[in-house]
Amino acid sequence: MIFQSAANDLRARLHRWADARRPPAASQQLNHHSLFIFPSGAGLVFLVLITMLWLVGTNYENNLVLALAFLLIALFIVTILHTFTNLAGLKLQLLGARPAFSGESAEVRLLVSRSGKRGRDNILLGWGESEEQVLSLIDESEKIVSVYVPTRGRGWFDPGRLRIESRFPLGILRCWARLDMDCRILVYPRPIAAGPLPVAQAIREDGDLSTARGADEFAGYRSYQPGDTLRNVAWKQYARGMGLYSRDYSAFVDTRLWLDWDYLAGLDREARLSRLCWWVQQASKTEAEYGLRLPGQGLDPGRGGAHQEQALRMLALFELEAADSSARSGKRKSTGATT
Repeated sequence: MIFQSAANDLRARLHRWADARRPPAASQQLNHHSLFIFPSGAGLVFLVLITMLWLVGTNYENNLVLALAFLLIALFIVTILHTFTNLAGLKLQLLGARPAFSGESAEVRLLVSRSGKRGRDNILLGWGESEEQVLSLIDESEKIVSVYVPTRGRGWFDPGRLRIESRFPLGILRCWARLDMDCRILVYPRPIAAGPLPVAQAIREDGDLSTARGADEFAGYRSYQPGDTLRNVAWKQYARGMGLYSRDYSAFVDTRLWLDWDYLAGLDREARLSRLCWWVQQASKTEAEYGLRLPGQGLDPGRGGAHQEQALRMLALFELEAADSSARSGKRKSTGATT
């Protein structure tokens, strides 16, 4: 337990030291300043084997065993060069990150290119503990690769340092680098089913004109029909002998949808945002225009992919933009101090 804790502490110190050598940038070039190379687990076994062969050959004065030990030492040294050059000179450029819903894996697109004619094989790319993507640049000089990273929470998500490594060609050495690609991923709230979409709300003088008894806008007269309220009977016209008529009213009905924060009273903030997110998805599948109302802000009704993205972005960053700005400012100050 003590040795495990000491190993974790040493690993954390090594990562902090390595991270300070490479400031955040959307484009990174791999060289001797950013690459590190150590024996892998198989490499340590390989070194133990060499040591045992050397001890046996020395103890028994067996030149054949000594020659084998020296041959393996030479192979180990040559492998260091090949493993290092498999990554050295590679250039990684961030192309963009697609937004994702909380709990899903976000896609980050990178352009990886090599210089010179030397091919690169068996390159692993990954964020943190996420699944690694295997890349080879043999016939191509560059390739676009998608690396996926699990998300958590909503708002802007920092995936951390990109891990790139290679154990080519023999697997006895591990060459690696940790790069801050200055990547931010917009994470939407996790959609939760919230029932049918809200009924369209009426807005005065906005929308389609529709006849509705008891409304406020006078629309004219019509013949009296049994069952009409006596309050709407045109008594003055009746007194003049013009017949029995009823006053008719109309109202403007807004056929647009309003997704309102107040419709979900009784739920906490994240629960409301998740259900509003689900409503936005459902409303986007219809032909109706829809708007979004949140405390202190709103989005006018509209439709289309761009409108949907704007609504989801508003939900993702609700009450988080100010905190995110201060956090990024602190990160820039910290980066400037370390470099």
